[in-house]
Amino acid sequence: MPAARPAFAGLAVGDVVATREVRVTRDSLVRYAGASGDFNPIHYNDVFAMSVGLPGVIAHGMFTMGVGASVVEEWAGAGNVVDYQARFTRPIPVPNPGEAVAFVNATIGALDEQARTVRVDVAVEFEGQKVLGKAQAVVACS
Repeated sequence: MPAARPAFAGLAVGDVVATREVRVTRDSLVRYAGASGDFNPIHYNDVFAMSVGLPGVIAHGMFTMGVGASVVEEWAGAGNVVDYQARFTRPIPVPNPGEAVAFVNATIGALDEQARTVRVDVAVEFEGQKVLGKAQAVVACS
């Protein structure tokens, strides 16, 4: 059963509805690989990742996409995100040791009064550059 929906009234294009700083470590990638079953060596082996032209180990694309979706879902409530899409534009290299810090910003991009939905534009950035392109969620509102 979906959580209570966000109220449509009072929302405006340009409203920031959620932000988050996400710290990605090699441990994060191991946990995600186990949960997703994605054991591609570009996500854990620097030598292999560099041999295919990457700067080193990178975060899973779906991990990155999920980070954006989770920020919207926390604002909207479980079950109220009715669509979510994104394009992968750049990877997030994850150092060893250390962490990569990504920033997520979710902003109202459009309102559909008739359908009582909002489009949330999701920006996931690493080192000042977007890592997802055209990341958008549609949220059902009350």
